[in-house]
Amino acid sequence: MNNVNFLKGRDFLKLLDFTSEEIGKLIDLAAELKAKKKAGIPHRLCEGKNIALIFEKTSTRTRCSFEVAAFDLGMHTTYLDPTGSQIGKKESIADTARVLASIYDGIEYRGYGQTIVEELAEHSKVPVWNGLTNEFHPTQILADFLTIKEHFGYLKGIKFVYMGDARYNMGNSLMVGAAKMGLDFVACAPKKYFPDAALVEECLEIAKETGATITLEEDPAAALVGANVIYTDVWVSMGEPADVWEERIRELSPYRVTSEIMAMAAEGAVFMHCLPSFHDLNTIVGKEMGEKFGIDCMEVTDEVFESEASIVFEEAENRMHTIKAVMAATL
Repeated sequence: MNNVNFLKGRDFLKLLDFTSEEIGKLIDLAAELKAKKKAGIPHRLCEGKNIALIFEKTSTRTRCSFEVAAFDLGMHTTYLDPTGSQIGKKESIADTARVLASIYDGIEYRGYGQTIVEELAEHSKVPVWNGLTNEFHPTQILADFLTIKEHFGYLKGIKFVYMGDARYNMGNSLMVGAAKMGLDFVACAPKKYFPDAALVEECLEIAKETGATITLEEDPAAALVGANVIYTDVWVSMGEPADVWEERIRELSPYRVTSEIMAMAAEGAVFMHCLPSFHDLNTIVGKEMGEKFGIDCMEVTDEVFESEASIVFEEAENRMHTIKAVMAATL
C-alpha cells in the first residue's frame, strides 16, 4: 500500500474540494482496504491515534462506520452525541475546534449547516471530516461510487438517475460526484425539487472537463431511458417539520421507485438508497404515515427494495470501507 496518506492533513468537507484523480484514489484505496478486511489482513495504519466524533444528528451507518473503521486502523474514538458537547451552545464552534484539535488527531462532524463544519475546519489544526450536513454528504457518495464500480466495473459513462427531492445533501453531493467522475447525472423531480441553480452551473463547468452530463428532468419516462442506476432517498430529511409530509407525499409520489419505474431503465439496472428507507410500515414513522395517508411505502416499494436489483446493503457496508480510506489518507 504505497502512499496511503496522499491527502495528509487535508480536511474532507465536500467533493468540490477534490480533483477527479483524488476521488478516484480514495475509491481505489477503499477497495484495497476492503479486500484486506475480507482477507483478515491487519491494516492498523493509524496506530495510537484518537478521533472525536461529533453527532448533532444521530445515525446508524455513519457512527458505526467511523467507529469500526477507526478500530481497524488502530485508533480510539470518543462519541459526542447531541448532549455530549457544548458546541455552538456554551462554547463557540471556533473554540470547540481549538480544544478538540489539541486533544485529538482528527474530528468528524455530522449535523446541520455546512458553515459549521467549514468553521470547525478553519480553526482546527487536525483534519475535519464531514459526516453529513444539510448541504453535503461526501462520505456517502464515495460509498455509492465504490458500490457502482464493484457492480459495473467502471464509473465514467454510467447513467445515474436520482428520483425525488434533489435539493439537499444527497442530490447535491451525487450531482457533484457525478460531475467529477464523468457520470451522466439526471435529477428527476418536480421543478421545485431541482438542485440549487448555482451548484448546477458549477457542476456543468466541471462536466466540461470530465465528459459528465447534468440533466434536470420532470418526466420519469424521459429520465429513465438507458439508466444504469436508479437512486432515491427519504422525502423528509432530519430536522424538517412534520407538517411537510403531506406535501411531499402528494408531490413526490409520481417519483416513487416502483417495478414499473425500474422497467423503464436499462437492462441490468440497479436500485440504490442511502438508508434508512420507508419501503414498508415496519418503523414508527412509516406506520404513522401509512395510517395517516393510506399508503404502504413512500419513496420506494418493498418489492423493489427487496428485489435482486437492489444493492442497498452492499452500499451500506461500503460506508465503512470508504470512511476508512478517508481517515487513512488524511491522517
